[in-house]
Amino acid sequence: MGEGKRIGLDVNNMMADIIGMPYGIDSEAVDALAPYAQMAQKSVRENRGKGMLGWTELPYNQAEIVDKIEAVAARVRERFDAFVVLGIGGSALGPIAVQQALNHLRWNELPPGKRNGPKLYVEDNIDPERMASLLDVIDVKRTCFNVITKSGATAETMSQYLIISELLRREVGEGFASHIIATTDKSRGNLIQLARAEGFETFIIPDGVGGRFSELSPVGLLAAAVCGIDIRAMLEGAKLMDATCQCGDVWQNPALLEAALQYVAMTDMGANIQVILPYADSLKSIADWFCQLWAESLGKNVTRKGMAVNVGQTPVKALGVTDQHSQLQMYTEGPYDKAVTFIKVEKFRAETAIPHGCEQFADVAFLGGKTHGQLIEAERQGTEYALCRAGRMNQTIVLPEISAYTIGQLLYFFEMTTAYMGELLDIDAFNQPGVEESKLASFAVLGDEGEKFARKREEMAGQAARREKYRL
Repeated sequence: MGEGKRIGLDVNNMMADIIGMPYGIDSEAVDALAPYAQMAQKSVRENRGKGMLGWTELPYNQAEIVDKIEAVAARVRERFDAFVVLGIGGSALGPIAVQQALNHLRWNELPPGKRNGPKLYVEDNIDPERMASLLDVIDVKRTCFNVITKSGATAETMSQYLIISELLRREVGEGFASHIIATTDKSRGNLIQLARAEGFETFIIPDGVGGRFSELSPVGLLAAAVCGIDIRAMLEGAKLMDATCQCGDVWQNPALLEAALQYVAMTDMGANIQVILPYADSLKSIADWFCQLWAESLGKNVTRKGMAVNVGQTPVKALGVTDQHSQLQMYTEGPYDKAVTFIKVEKFRAETAIPHGCEQFADVAFLGGKTHGQLIEAERQGTEYALCRAGRMNQTIVLPEISAYTIGQLLYFFEMTTAYMGELLDIDAFNQPGVEESKLASFAVLGDEGEKFARKREEMAGQAARREKYRL
């Protein structure tokens, strides 16, 4: 499973005694915050498994569920050529991130003999052209669909369900239900009722597990298992990180230190933006997943006591080396409002040797005899140096390798950091009222007849009238 391969956190370049004053964080500021960080860690520890902290127990309480997931995944691999996830938000971003991180980067293009599972499609949007394009490349008679929504009222996902279920009824007929797996709440909502009525295979989203914290539940583990990923190793990695986070010392608990540094960076240093910058294509979608986790959890306008605030650090995703050629100029010479988080891989799963050649061009010939692994790390170090030289805070998360075990650690590290940050900010890190407002307005536009939507339509009708002079 990769035991012993621990991920690391190097925060040297966040600190003033490394990158200089006034650019870095004084260690005394972290020491001053330490009592509050300790209280944050204690609160999360004492409330684990309760309320919306149900996700903290996922590494420990799923033995029977994992057995079932693996059995169902084996059946899917035997019977189907494609596995399609219908979901949005955490129901989609997690499965995408883990698949890209742990399987072949061109998984769907591999011939069946080189794939340890069916093709995987995650339909995380409702662009009408997207659904049409999916149906152009799959045979629904050889496809299994995983519908993921806790409430069964997620408009995007349920609209997809309506399209797919009608198509399956028409193309497959009586046995259509065997093509659908429902992942939803155990008792509440529309999807569990549909699953019971139609006889769909069902997986339950545990209580206290919100969408953005759900990747280590059946929401994410099923798709991973279908595609041959070692989900037990992912959970073991999460256990290791959880054990590491049991310490209340801010300088010993990596997730607590990370939360403390980002808190000080944001509140004292004006770093309202965190750039997440993996130097590996396989981790590109981890950055997408992190952006939802960080933004939806921490962007809040009231404290737990209802006091008005407008807090949160905006996450920005980038990819090394690609975005050195598109975003780095802003990070090195733009406003001092960012902290950059590198993700470094020490050992890639493949290597590409660079042959000798072009000897007449010294600025090309020097590459001969080196590898792409050496080049990407050299470019990462170059970017790191450029940021430090410009007085820009940055840090590095180090993965000794990319494996199910290290990815489990990484996911849990980010989740714990988010929980600690919510405590430091004294906000509810597990709700998303701003998202709910958007949903209400969308349903009102579509003409939902519910009373609350009628009120919302009336409210929307009271918006300031559009002016023609502002239309070009």
